[in-house]
Amino acid sequence: MPKLTVDGVEVEVPAGATVLQAIEATGKEVPRFCYHDRLSIAGNCRMCLVEIKPGPPKPAASCAMPAGENMEVFTSSPMVEHARKGVMEMLLINHPLDCPICDQGGECDLQDQAMSYGGGASRYEEMKRAVPDKYMGPLVKTIMTRCIHCTRCVRFVDEVAGVPTIGALGRGGATEISTLEAGINSELSGNIIDLCPVGALTSRPYEFVARPWELSKTESVDVMDAVGSNIRVDARGPEVLRVLPRLNEDVNEEWISDKTRFAIDGLKRQRLDAPYVRGADGRLKATSWTAALNVVAEKLKATAPEKIAVIAGDQVDAEAMFAAKVLFENLGVQNIDCRQDGMKIAPGTPRGGYILNEGLSGVEKADRLLLIGSDPRREAAVFGARIRKRWLEGDFKVGVVGEIGDQTYPTELVSLENAAEFLQGASRPMVIVGAGALARADGASVLAYARSLATVTDEWVGFGVLHTAASRVAGLDLSFLPGPEGQDVAGILAGVKAGGIETVFLLGADEINFESLKDAFVIYQGAVGDDGAGAADVVLPGAAFTEKDGTYINTEGRAQRASRAVFPPGDAREDWTILRALSEVLGSKLPFDDLTSLRAQMIEKVPVLGAIDEQMPGAWGDFGEKGPVGDEPMHSAVANFYMTCPISRASPTMARCVQEFMNSSNQEKAHA
Repeated sequence: MPKLTVDGVEVEVPAGATVLQAIEATGKEVPRFCYHDRLSIAGNCRMCLVEIKPGPPKPAASCAMPAGENMEVFTSSPMVEHARKGVMEMLLINHPLDCPICDQGGECDLQDQAMSYGGGASRYEEMKRAVPDKYMGPLVKTIMTRCIHCTRCVRFVDEVAGVPTIGALGRGGATEISTLEAGINSELSGNIIDLCPVGALTSRPYEFVARPWELSKTESVDVMDAVGSNIRVDARGPEVLRVLPRLNEDVNEEWISDKTRFAIDGLKRQRLDAPYVRGADGRLKATSWTAALNVVAEKLKATAPEKIAVIAGDQVDAEAMFAAKVLFENLGVQNIDCRQDGMKIAPGTPRGGYILNEGLSGVEKADRLLLIGSDPRREAAVFGARIRKRWLEGDFKVGVVGEIGDQTYPTELVSLENAAEFLQGASRPMVIVGAGALARADGASVLAYARSLATVTDEWVGFGVLHTAASRVAGLDLSFLPGPEGQDVAGILAGVKAGGIETVFLLGADEINFESLKDAFVIYQGAVGDDGAGAADVVLPGAAFTEKDGTYINTEGRAQRASRAVFPPGDAREDWTILRALSEVLGSKLPFDDLTSLRAQMIEKVPVLGAIDEQMPGAWGDFGEKGPVGDEPMHSAVANFYMTCPISRASPTMARCVQEFMNSSNQEKAHA
């Protein structure tokens, strides 16, 4: 490990570290535009110049210079200050200096560094170069005259996203960044907006919407998939305007998917902002909370418990599921299920049988990966990027059982019969089962077979389930599952047809066959007017994930808290408060009056829900059911990445993405 001095301070860094990393190890800031610690080194911008002795009497780019033994580094000498001013002056030669109308204004690296390291005037009088804006799809807006050719976007889509659609054309003063007028067909493309240091790439849906100092900023977690990406929700007044990533090395590093970032405009459309009751004419009519709760209570009281069913959806917080479970179990209801997609994870399954045991970051330690009916690129895009990251390090094979589409790394088609052979010889193999495989009729057999393939030791549990629903692991932890005499979702739907189930309470459940519920009295509680609300006889308006404090457990078993950024619209209320009010009308009052009390009781029942931001290990044991596995191909649970929930289906931006990237003619154009 080389030792060197930075402005007289001795520092020791790992072998292979750069001078820039050594400087930052001392707590000093190094200006940069092209360097990013998750991308390869380009050395384009030269803003990170420092003086190094011994060496030639000229500044050196610290990002590309390996740290050496006995180096003396100077970060603020007259030579360095003069060089940085010269670099900044050159970068601004062609920049349009349009900060007042730039969406990057107020959070722009170029603004900040020009203030800190630049000069007060420019000596250049030549006309500025103009560059035509490039088309990069419905998500990324370009103003290419601002571009300083740092190539962060080029390196990101090539190295992280694995879709090399951006490149540099021309040389010298004629250099331009381009996609050849095609949209960036990647589920992670929005991250280049964060990476761009100058405002050449900005958010198209957010164009001219707000300034950063106008926004209230709330740290929260995403519920568009089961990764649980850490996010920051920016709002102005009652409206969520944008979502940005937060750093969490174990979960999402610093990336988020395009659905996480851009689907939030769906929160402004088709919102349920008042209770509704279906009248004698068959139409839903707005009413008061008192009237709606009385209708629900009268129906539940008049129905035998065995004829009542409750189904929880994919984005329900743990607090709401806990309140619903306590309420309906007090009424004697056993037809309760959180697996609206029909996953064959039975009650009593040990926790290790339904979480990603080694965690999302654990794949970076694996030396072989087998995906069974799972499509990480579309089901968990950020996790798919982490798999690619591991593949880039080398000595890593990925086997695929089923038809799961194109990935951003090479895959090898493997049959279940040959799966053990594929994993043979690996010291840390990982087997991941997807929701698509577990939702089949033989899902329990697939689960048992996958368990038999996994390597499990004290140091390594090479088995995991990649969920697609943000609420699923918490629901399983809470045992939001059928009682001894209860029915699962399939049994509930069949029971409605047969007349055995008369009343169905949908807690944010929108991904089931509503045609099967036409003979039941349906109560829907949710935030968006999707299929569930359309099929309901009573609608209770709930809060979206940005409008309530809630606990979610991601696919690796990590409990995280979402925080309220704005209040629900109109008369909508947080889900657990609706259930608490309903319990009082029913005469079966829930034993908590506030969120603190609810959480205390919930954590007492399920302690992992109190271990916030910790990946709690799961108990291991037998799970699944040994039996034959059918010959039908295994498909991903996600057919359309951009529309997987009521919020994303209501989003105009996601609709434009579907038109751009999933329409066959546009798909051919993008690959031309």
